[in-house]
Amino acid sequence: MKRFKNILYFADGDHEPGPALERAVALADANNARLTVMDVIEQQETPPQVQNTFGSDLNEILREHRRQALEEMVRPFNESDTIIYTQVLTGKPFLEVIKSVLTTRYDLVMKTCRPLEGISDHLLGSTDMHLMRKCPCPVWIDRSTAALPYRVILAAVDPVDEESKGCARQVMDLATSLAARESARLAVVHAWHVYGESMLRSGLGRISERQLEQQIEQTRQCHSDALEALLAPYGLSTGHPDVHLQKGNPATTIHSLSGELDVDLIVMGTVGRTGIPGFFIGNTAEDVLQNTRASVLAVKPTDFVSPVATARVA
Repeated sequence: MKRFKNILYFADGDHEPGPALERAVALADANNARLTVMDVIEQQETPPQVQNTFGSDLNEILREHRRQALEEMVRPFNESDTIIYTQVLTGKPFLEVIKSVLTTRYDLVMKTCRPLEGISDHLLGSTDMHLMRKCPCPVWIDRSTAALPYRVILAAVDPVDEESKGCARQVMDLATSLAARESARLAVVHAWHVYGESMLRSGLGRISERQLEQQIEQTRQCHSDALEALLAPYGLSTGHPDVHLQKGNPATTIHSLSGELDVDLIVMGTVGRTGIPGFFIGNTAEDVLQNTRASVLAVKPTDFVSPVATARVA
């Protein structure tokens, strides 16, 4: 975790320090990193009576009130080795966070999960998903119920797919170092399948059963070799009991294994899609993020360009 030197903790309306902020402070201490605790208030129209009474804009009053609340929230951590900065901005929360990442070059965004109110306590909120989809740096969404420290960390990797394999090494770097720091069990999962297998088995592909089985075995071996190469620098192999090379749908496999192992944190990569405005995340990541009860640390490919950056240039 030594890679992070400029960490942004997005309070998102919180008033009490929780496990996510505690992790952010500990991570900043361990990395000698700069830590900024930020919040964003949405623009408010100032009633004339407020302007006349206080002589200032309502947004200025709200920003100062929130800044004082942030100062109080970080007070328990003042004895740490890290100087904690606080900042309050005005605007659309996810946009202001991403703009700050782009201008101040934060290398990690951390926050507590904000579930969709009244729907489900495990679905990520709108701001959470916007950050996951559009923020260029890694985003760490922590469940308020997550264990401190984590007990089980799951690295979900795809070392074969051309679009996502650039994330696989980042995922392993983060997952292994975080597992070591938190003394957590580390599991690795990679799911594979043969495209069109059900169609081929139906006979529509005019392929014999023997040829199909050979194709399946060749696919399995290809994925096994790629996973073996990815794991070697970390002292792991496909034969390790905590390495899971499984045939099946990736999202379903990750969900199943996460529940089986009672995973606290999933570290995974996301894939930047093109041609779909405002949608910059792969199907597997989208499914996992919207259904898991674990905390999630998600990374983007190194060539990912945030649509917020594109919009600012346009």
